[in-house]
Amino acid sequence: MAKKTRFPRRVDRNVYPRPEYRFPKARIGLTYKDSRADYPPLQGAPEKAPNILLVLLDDVGFGWSSAFGGFVEMPVAERLARGGLKYCQFHTTALCSPTRAALLTGRNHHSVSSGNIGEVATGFPGYTGIIPKSCCTIAEVLRENGYATGWFGKNHNVPDNQTSPAGPFDNWPTQRGFDYFYGFIGGETDQFYPSLYRGTTPVEASRTPEEGYQLTRDLADDCIQWMKQQKAIAPDRPFFTYFSPGAAHAPHQPPLDWRGRHAGKFDMGWDEYRRQVWQRQLDLGVIPPDTQLTERPAEIPAWDEATAEQQRFYIRLMENYADFLSHADHEVGRVLETLHDLGEQDNTLVMYIIGDNGSSAEGSLTGTLNEMAVLGGDVPNIEDILPRIDEIGLPGTSPHYPVGWAWAGDTPFQWTKQVASHFGGTRNPMIVSWPREVEDKGGVRFQFHHVIDILPTVLEVIGITEPTVMHGVPQKPIEGTSLAYTFDAKHADAPGHRTTQYFEMFANRALYHDGWMASCRHGRLPWVNMGSADFAEDRWELYDIRKDFSQAKDLAAKHPEKLRELQDLFMVEAAKYNVLPLDDRFVERADVSLRPSWFYGRQRVTFYEGMTYLPEGSAPKTHNVSYTLTAVVDIPEGGAEGVIICLGGDVGGWTLYVKDRRLVYHYNFFDMVRSEAVSSEEVPSGRVELSVVFTNESTTLGGPANVQLFINGRG
Repeated sequence: MAKKTRFPRRVDRNVYPRPEYRFPKARIGLTYKDSRADYPPLQGAPEKAPNILLVLLDDVGFGWSSAFGGFVEMPVAERLARGGLKYCQFHTTALCSPTRAALLTGRNHHSVSSGNIGEVATGFPGYTGIIPKSCCTIAEVLRENGYATGWFGKNHNVPDNQTSPAGPFDNWPTQRGFDYFYGFIGGETDQFYPSLYRGTTPVEASRTPEEGYQLTRDLADDCIQWMKQQKAIAPDRPFFTYFSPGAAHAPHQPPLDWRGRHAGKFDMGWDEYRRQVWQRQLDLGVIPPDTQLTERPAEIPAWDEATAEQQRFYIRLMENYADFLSHADHEVGRVLETLHDLGEQDNTLVMYIIGDNGSSAEGSLTGTLNEMAVLGGDVPNIEDILPRIDEIGLPGTSPHYPVGWAWAGDTPFQWTKQVASHFGGTRNPMIVSWPREVEDKGGVRFQFHHVIDILPTVLEVIGITEPTVMHGVPQKPIEGTSLAYTFDAKHADAPGHRTTQYFEMFANRALYHDGWMASCRHGRLPWVNMGSADFAEDRWELYDIRKDFSQAKDLAAKHPEKLRELQDLFMVEAAKYNVLPLDDRFVERADVSLRPSWFYGRQRVTFYEGMTYLPEGSAPKTHNVSYTLTAVVDIPEGGAEGVIICLGGDVGGWTLYVKDRRLVYHYNFFDMVRSEAVSSEEVPSGRVELSVVFTNESTTLGGPANVQLFINGRG
């Protein structure tokens, strides 16, 4: 007997592309007068197929949004939740691009070779950073079924070694099912001066920060224009809109006119913040009434341990983040208002996922004005950055709050982003709204689900079968399970359809099965980005999630047989989904020479005038290696000034330029130390050969080097 469903009968189609049109109604005579035409029709979507708006925020913990009890004002999320459903046991992978790969494909992150971010990809099946063609994206399926598809914002799923103007582009959005892409490639970009692409073409921001420019605002503008254009041209054609701004990932940079809106809201500090938010969550009903507030780990300092001056600095970093996140919610609201303006509000399934992982602990114990320095392993001296408190969030800074706030943002759970063993890293709020179908307005759902369940949910509500072949490539089975059953008020308390789910990130690992969870937080802390820990010292914990929502009570000693069962099941899942080998390294894997590129093995590279937009991951390696750089330039009479070549910017990098008729090499070590070499001779006019010889003197990242400048061969 066929399974009953409230959604459309599934379209019997699972092989794409569709067969060529065979002109079944045509009659071919000798001339057109005795023939009948049969023009191929436009590909339509299944009957009653809704628009899909998928919103994904970045680096937002369970305890930040006001919709889930936090102190960051997110009125759009609150309003959407009042008319829809709040999901309180929805999970991500604990890191950004793995979550995004799983979301787009409906498969586990290691299954789609995205076990970590592409910048630390390795040559193992689960970790290359290259989503296989055997794992089609949600956009590829929907486009083949009559949808317009657009992506706005962050794409952290292009392989790090394939981001140059030479491509290849087969893993960029416009060749993985999206008709249109406007956003940036990589984990983050400056919100005021972003590295933007339209399709695969680099473009510049339209305004300056002083003129009101900020990236999230720009992305919303472009998204709104695209949706209006689609409905103006093809009003009956549904669209799939993927809106994924870089907010609230570092750099935390709200628009200049949004600064200061959360002043005074975090004066209580992170320990008291958790207590207050936990109570608000209980009052809202987004955590069960018996949920315990987990204790602060010994590795995270108490709020009262900081001096008054340090606390003031930490508060300002937190207020800045809150302004940034609140503004992102505002821009989501503008996109939602467009649905109303177009008359498409009732016919649009909106899924608002508040975070692709838990709060980020990547700002170090002290917080920072340059997040890239911390990721590179250099923790700032708090005394050096305290005087710069008023610069926080302004152009030229890349701020990130300290670890204590990250832990607070994951209330009531343990740990943070990167820690896949505990819900502080993996549990994110989700709101679903679909006025036409969701009648349980303001309902709360506690079924255990995962980001891989979004794609099968969309297929079910539209009425599309799972693809078995896409563009001639046999497809891996989709590993997610639909959560559409939870849309019905009758199933508000139904048992969850996801009974087993593994988690792994940087060797932090866990296994959920039938209400139990085995967890192992591996040794390296999420704010320490170098080094490796001994796997023999790992200790597993056991939690009964049915009675312990926050993983507060470790039952490993009480139920060793259950723990052993789940540990064994983790190994089964790990082998099945390409999780092995476990690898806890971070910055050590970030060496671009570890991955093939167009520059791999070359001893000489020639760049021509006008060369721009070459990301570091796809460029020749210039850190911790010796090299000679030579430029032949034409200097007019009277001299000239300007940059000859540069890599990086405000947060770090180097540049070779001419100023005041002198050749200058400037090295910016994460805005903490700046070094400069200036030629003793003036640069003459005419055709001139300018050179810099960089001699590396250390294997330590950022270690000493010798720089020599030459003009026409003379040093």
